[in-house]
Amino acid sequence: MTRPRRDPRQDRAERLVAGSTRPRFRIKPNERGRKRIDPRGILARLIVPAQRKRIDRSASGTVTPIASPIAPQGRAPAIKIIAEPAFLVAAVAEAPGGRLTPHDRQVLGAAQILADGGGAVLLIAPPLVDSPGALGADRLLTMELGADALAAIISALNLRHMIFPETALGGDLARRVAAATGQALFPDIEQLTARQVARPARGRRIEQRSAPPALLSLAADIVPAYSGPPREARPIEPIPHPKSRLGIQSARILPRDAATIALAEADFVVAAGNGVSDFEQFRALAQALGATPGASRVVCDEGKMPRDRQVGASGTVLTGSCYLALGISGAPQHLQGVADMEHVIAVNTDLHAAMVKRAGLAIIADAQAVMQALIRKLRP
Repeated sequence: MTRPRRDPRQDRAERLVAGSTRPRFRIKPNERGRKRIDPRGILARLIVPAQRKRIDRSASGTVTPIASPIAPQGRAPAIKIIAEPAFLVAAVAEAPGGRLTPHDRQVLGAAQILADGGGAVLLIAPPLVDSPGALGADRLLTMELGADALAAIISALNLRHMIFPETALGGDLARRVAAATGQALFPDIEQLTARQVARPARGRRIEQRSAPPALLSLAADIVPAYSGPPREARPIEPIPHPKSRLGIQSARILPRDAATIALAEADFVVAAGNGVSDFEQFRALAQALGATPGASRVVCDEGKMPRDRQVGASGTVLTGSCYLALGISGAPQHLQGVADMEHVIAVNTDLHAAMVKRAGLAIIADAQAVMQALIRKLRP
């Protein structure tokens, strides 16, 4: 049996559709008698509306659109409301500048774990600009943090637990509340469930375990932040409390000169790269922003900035909240130094620079012009 041989180039030329910018070909009927389906015809057979793509595969091929009784629409997630909680778990947040820190959010996540089983989470914090309900707060008490005020809240609301961030300020406040109430504090927790907490002791040679007590403080990066549906965050009235009988009336952290803070301890760093030429203006901008000055390796190698101001794997690895990179292209070693920064802002003339790709916000402009504009806005 012999089959006729065809020239594929001639066959391709015969099926070519003339007058199109891209090569298009007519679908030739199958010589063996099988019906060939134009794949573009599938679009005409889609069943709409539907949440997922569905195709009518009936024998007739005739499509009658199936009307959905409720068309899918984007709706905001429902707010979870706990009208009458069986008990309350308080999460104390430092919230500097009115924004919850990552550690504060972890404390809220830990409070939700402890509130499992009918409880509700009460967030105690200074005035906030964040949305506390989206972060896991069922109730909200806005107040200035103090040991006597928190002790009065524990007594008035009959709290089951009160949890603090184990930081310089939060840890000190937790210990003063323990002294004011006479209750034991279980500090620096590194493991937490609804039934048990644990922490290292004796130089991390042993581990202490206990049922969750009334007062706890949470180490950083132990519990994830709350990621469930938004909560009500119903505000409650402040609790009156008597005047303190302790020697310490209040405690707060005094601000330091940002220019003298070591890079490893800095929360806000502004760094200069090869795109910065006026370093007097750069230092003026850092002072106006209240930021700690840093630099790339190239700038430090040229002697324009001290070596202890170098950011990167071969300099200092940063762990703060915000990093402003002025004229820095973003070498791999430099990007390693800012990997743990929460927010990165890049100012560069190169749209394709590695630092621009790393940044959450990028300004494609000359660093000198941006510095001048920022100084004009910041100075009265």
